[in-house]
Amino acid sequence: MTVGSDKAAERETETKATEPTESTRRRKAARNADGADGAAAEASFEASESEAPAAIPDPAEATAQGRGRRRRRKGKAEPKVYDIEQDEESLALAESEVEPQIIVNLTELKRLKTHQLAKMAHDLGVEAPGGMRKQDLIFAILQTDAVKAGRIYGEGVLEVLPDGFGFLRSPDFSYLPGPDDIYVSPSQIRRFSLRTGDTISGVVRQPKEGERYYALLKVESVNGLSPEENANKPLFDNLTPLYPQQRLRLEHDPNEMTTRIIDLLVPIGKGQRCLIVAPPRAGKTVLLQNIAHAITKNHPDVYLIVLLIDERPEEVTDMERSVRGEVISSTFDEPATRHVAVAEMVLEKAKRLVETGKDVVILLDSITRLARAYNAVVPPSGKILSGGVDSNALHKPKRFFGAARNIEEGGSLTIIGTALVDTGSRMDEVIFEEFKGTGNSEIVLDRKLMEKRIFPTLDINKSGTRKEELLMDEMTVNRVWVLRQLLHPLSTIDAMEFLLSKMRGTKSNREFLQSMAS
Repeated sequence: MTVGSDKAAERETETKATEPTESTRRRKAARNADGADGAAAEASFEASESEAPAAIPDPAEATAQGRGRRRRRKGKAEPKVYDIEQDEESLALAESEVEPQIIVNLTELKRLKTHQLAKMAHDLGVEAPGGMRKQDLIFAILQTDAVKAGRIYGEGVLEVLPDGFGFLRSPDFSYLPGPDDIYVSPSQIRRFSLRTGDTISGVVRQPKEGERYYALLKVESVNGLSPEENANKPLFDNLTPLYPQQRLRLEHDPNEMTTRIIDLLVPIGKGQRCLIVAPPRAGKTVLLQNIAHAITKNHPDVYLIVLLIDERPEEVTDMERSVRGEVISSTFDEPATRHVAVAEMVLEKAKRLVETGKDVVILLDSITRLARAYNAVVPPSGKILSGGVDSNALHKPKRFFGAARNIEEGGSLTIIGTALVDTGSRMDEVIFEEFKGTGNSEIVLDRKLMEKRIFPTLDINKSGTRKEELLMDEMTVNRVWVLRQLLHPLSTIDAMEFLLSKMRGTKSNREFLQSMAS
């Protein structure tokens, strides 16, 4: 390009820059008019300028205005998008504008079997539902157009992450992360003083574009209470621990000798820290099932949790089908990090329930394998005990077991855990020695009784409860002591056979104790 052409382009640009706009030309024409006609023309121009259409505010920016971000956009208004942090206001708007066609309860959806979910997904138009996992099936059902047009209610146990936000985990999947988890915003956590382990239910909204998870729109209840009532609950660590004073009655069937003998010789109270010392193949799983059945029958108000760590999958299924309680598991084919995560979520949930004044019982099988899992995930301290146990590995398992207590202000947490012995592992022996004496009740099982098929496989002389006089009346305590003196000289097998022969002739423990006087 030549120098002359450059100068011509510059002159053309300057001409365009100095050229008056249409608005300027109209204003000059109004001012050049004569007299009153000119004033009227200028006033008419000012009015036309003030009546120009303003930009339509974007509804999505409504919640941002309070934070100083006022942005306006010309054109057609977009569909409204509600901010989960303004939960109550957004819900009121949503209810006034949209009438839900169907109502979906996530908790009931998760309780369905996989084949039931697959049929529901097929009816809703989901492609190839037969090859999906249960969590993926639930997510696909919630993504269908029919469900999106309705309203979703969800429930779960809160896990607060280090970043400040949290997720509602499902007990049906052992509180582990999944695609159907519900996001909880930091503002909701601060507003209602929510903590890890809180059981929360409320209205849930669908994920927005670019989001992966459902979000909690409104908190309706926390641990069975209103959000305002739950905000005033005390902290578990600030509650006063006491010895157990209220008894958990385990005697529920005249022909079930296992729970009758334990209830007679090793009474368990609310807030007990009981350790079941069990060698392999001594019947500890059956014993836990019998205890669970007795608690659910005699104490329906007690919240029962069965926690299975590093167990076989078939035992998990058997426990789920036989126990009317919450069964949480992490099988032996899962990594140690999962064992630890599941156990910590169960403990936090139990603490939150105790803070509201409820009685909670955790049946743990087994505390030895839980300690093994912590030993695998704890950062190495450089100090290794005998058997390969890190010196810091047993701190958190002890905190788990030590959380069991009777609360003076109301509520209790009872933990009945099994400890494995005679496994041939030096690590298991070290773990048992560390936990020996930490409980206030011990049930010792003997394999010799199992080999002779004598149930329960209880070593009477080695089993007992501290401060048992707080759980029984004076007459019962005196006769139990007389019974122990009578059984002490006998061997384990002879003592159990003698006791069973006498108890089978009575229908209850009270009748048996009264027969001793005669």
